[in-house]
Amino acid sequence: MLDRRKFGITAAALLGACAAPREPDSEPSGPDSPLYFDLHIDTPGRLVAERLNIAESPVYSQVDIPKMRQGGLNAGFFAVFSSARNKTPIESVKDALRITDVVVETVNRHPDDLFLGLVADDAVRAQREDRIAVFLGVEGGHMIDSSVGVLRQLYRLGTRYLGLTHSGNTPWVGAAEYPDDGPEGLTDQGREIVREMNRIGMMADLSHASEKAFYDTIETSSAPILNTHAACTAIANHPRNLTDDMLKALGQNGGVLGVAYYAGMLDDEYRARFPELREIGRKRAEVRREFAGDFKRLSEELWKLNLAEVDTIGAPPLSRLVDHIEHAATVAGIDHVGLGSDYDSVGLKLPVGMEHIGKTPNLVTALRERGFSEEDVGKVMGGNVLRAMREAEGVAAASGA
Repeated sequence: MLDRRKFGITAAALLGACAAPREPDSEPSGPDSPLYFDLHIDTPGRLVAERLNIAESPVYSQVDIPKMRQGGLNAGFFAVFSSARNKTPIESVKDALRITDVVVETVNRHPDDLFLGLVADDAVRAQREDRIAVFLGVEGGHMIDSSVGVLRQLYRLGTRYLGLTHSGNTPWVGAAEYPDDGPEGLTDQGREIVREMNRIGMMADLSHASEKAFYDTIETSSAPILNTHAACTAIANHPRNLTDDMLKALGQNGGVLGVAYYAGMLDDEYRARFPELREIGRKRAEVRREFAGDFKRLSEELWKLNLAEVDTIGAPPLSRLVDHIEHAATVAGIDHVGLGSDYDSVGLKLPVGMEHIGKTPNLVTALRERGFSEEDVGKVMGGNVLRAMREAEGVAAASGA
């Protein structure tokens, strides 16, 4: 039976928790609040597939302008993603260009609220101007088709990090969850690509890379690396989580782990209940087919299935997310921990109280209650990302790029 003491939340409760934004109970965002910089937001997929209007705030939206403002977001990386397993490399390159265009056009339509972030200090500028800096990250090295020329063009369009791989290996780097289908770590070509990223100022994201690729990249890179959305193996044994040795290496490199909110990476007992969701998964596929041309209805029906998942297996407490942040801070060092929510790609497989980005003040409160100082809260919320990006920009500047 479901342990309601640990996963005791229902869809009915979430209907209130995920309602349209209101003013949060905690302090509002402002120049004196901690800089809030999210390393991984998957909203571009919904902008494309569901035609989401980012200026509106329907109940099924996890990231939109009203909720970003409610949560105090100053800057965030919007992830550009194309499947590595059912697209050819050239199709993925086209997807990267198409999705980037959608994000940039979305940003341009809302200049009072959003602007395209290109350098680290744009996050500071966003806080000062009471706007939100939208940065671009490409999630998967297959989206450059093994070409440094494509890599450089994506940089010129605004991409500031590249996930070296995703749900499959590329010819030059191995993936965490597909160890038998390609190189184990970085090939010589992979090292060349990482060095070129250092030269132009694009950061490497190792969130989906194999353990060997993680160490190979740290050995190769002269700039800090990112792991934009993962967690800690010592607390939950997910194949993409970082071991303590990896956390220590990340700290020595100067990089940052963006602790993911995805509950499947946070709690082994919760993830063990996923087989109970098979029937809902089947219904999800049916809904995508039935409402493929009705974008609003599709979003609404998928949201209902998200609620059904919560009714079936519950949700871990917010304290479990804080456990991972605290462990990473202890092992890697407080200067090497950030946030990578993964909103808009994981449904409601999230800790209680973190159902959308507007709920971020709940996390700030939880960090303070756990004993994090105001300085350390500021580092976790965004200060560490800012520092790592500035260092990467410094490496590029020194190279004369």
